[in-house]
Amino acid sequence: MEPVYTTISAILLFWHAAWERLIGSTEALGTSWAWVLGIVFLVLTVRLALFPVIVRQVRSQRATQRIQPQVKALQEKHKGDRETLQKELAALFQREKVSPFAQFVPMLVQIPVVIGLLHVLRHLRPEVTSEASRTLYGWTLTQFDSAINAQLFTAPITAGFTTGDLVVKLVAAVLIAVMTVTTYLTTRQMISKSGWAVDEPARTIQRLMLYGLPLSLLISGALFPIGVVLYWVTQNVFALAQQAWILRRYPVIKPPAQGRAGGESRAQGRAGGESRAQGRAEGESRAQGRAGGESRAQGRAGDKSKSISRTPVAPPKVGAKPSSKRKNQRYEGSPAR
Repeated sequence: MEPVYTTISAILLFWHAAWERLIGSTEALGTSWAWVLGIVFLVLTVRLALFPVIVRQVRSQRATQRIQPQVKALQEKHKGDRETLQKELAALFQREKVSPFAQFVPMLVQIPVVIGLLHVLRHLRPEVTSEASRTLYGWTLTQFDSAINAQLFTAPITAGFTTGDLVVKLVAAVLIAVMTVTTYLTTRQMISKSGWAVDEPARTIQRLMLYGLPLSLLISGALFPIGVVLYWVTQNVFALAQQAWILRRYPVIKPPAQGRAGGESRAQGRAGGESRAQGRAEGESRAQGRAGGESRAQGRAGDKSKSISRTPVAPPKVGAKPSSKRKNQRYEGSPAR
């Protein structure tokens, strides 16, 4: 790791010398601006150097997310045949030009750099007294003495919340609060774009990242020197802006929400049931209408028959000859003489 420490120290000393040439040994507001800006630009330089690596990691993650439905289909198809499943997955990754391990390579590259940053900043403390230790990683005695005496708003950057006076505690508390809030916002930004996981274990991990990580930084920040906390604040602010750009440039591919799909299908089923019920109700109303029409027609027929039966028969006219039919009826009905 010594080459990493030496590289990090060289970047920090370069930016300190550049700002010292620009603004001199200015200590306005009780702040050694050359060293403070040196730490800030050290973080920015490292993050910009890692930016292509992070973009490659994001692209690999998106590619893996894109083929997840096919991976799940193969897992369901070859659930009991592990050997065939491995062959099918390898063929799928080769066909889609996706490497399941490519997204972890950039992370492995970043780990030693982050460790190097923390180590160099924590190495700058008054307790380091030997000349051999002070001149490690390309430092001179003058540069080391200047760095350990640097201040941020009159608080030494080598002091921490638990080791300083009231001013140190106030400065450290503000930086720790900013560090905690920016960490929470960065995680929340990612979850708001990707959505909460459907599986309970994955959802638990998201909760730990959202609440547990900021809480751990809130506690551990009290143990770090102000210079290290300043590094974390700068990194978090940069990471928040970087992640916003990445999420806009490479949107998260959300998996199909099974719960919502089931809810929609149930809603469609209920809607279908309601439409069928409405259809049956309309059919019954039409049947009732037809029955009502038939009953009204029967009523009109009955009225006609009644009116016919009530029509009076005209009496025979005086002097009119009875018809032959009446004659026969009369002769048939009269007694024989």
